[in-house]
Amino acid sequence: MTISEAQQQVDEWIKTVGVRYFSELTNMAMLTEEVGEVARIIARRYGEQSEKESDKNKDLGDEMADVLFVLICLANQTGINLEEALKQNLLKKTERDADRHKNNPKLT
Repeated sequence: MTISEAQQQVDEWIKTVGVRYFSELTNMAMLTEEVGEVARIIARRYGEQSEKESDKNKDLGDEMADVLFVLICLANQTGINLEEALKQNLLKKTERDADRHKNNPKLT
């Protein structure tokens, strides 16, 4: 599935199952909440925090998909073509960081 196809599928889901988009502010709060759930799993599973028994069966991929879903909702609501935005962002990073990371002694 392309990013554009994902945006279309999320829009169709919202219109048929979700009734309507939540407001942009509500979706921003939801995005923050979902990112926090990803952070919790990563901090406990890959970081130094102890993993609670209740967190051991949490699916990191599913939580990341929740983040992506809400991000796509925000993009749809604000007229952003995420596929094009990502292409432009990668071009910007490539131009800006062409030698930056290669010359970083912390990465070698």
